[in-house]
Amino acid sequence: MDIIFSLITTLLTFYSYAIIIYILLSWFPGARESGFGQILAKICEPYLEPFRKIIPPLGMIDISPIVAILALKFAQYGVASLFRMLG
Repeated sequence: MDIIFSLITTLLTFYSYAIIIYILLSWFPGARESGFGQILAKICEPYLEPFRKIIPPLGMIDISPIVAILALKFAQYGVASLFRMLG
């Protein structure tokens, strides 16, 4: 049970880092069009898309990735609570 919990929390943490890196790529011209940027886009955009539909940008600032990362953290805490209750 501990191995499954560790795996899930590690995957959620790595996914959060992938989102952060993907967002930071927007600060560098052409970085998202690189091979690495396109791979991250395929991984991150399906998750970020619903948040972007709900939360409009504030001027030129898109805060939807912050909300998306917070949702991942809440999911991580929820998984931790569930595994504590089960075992």
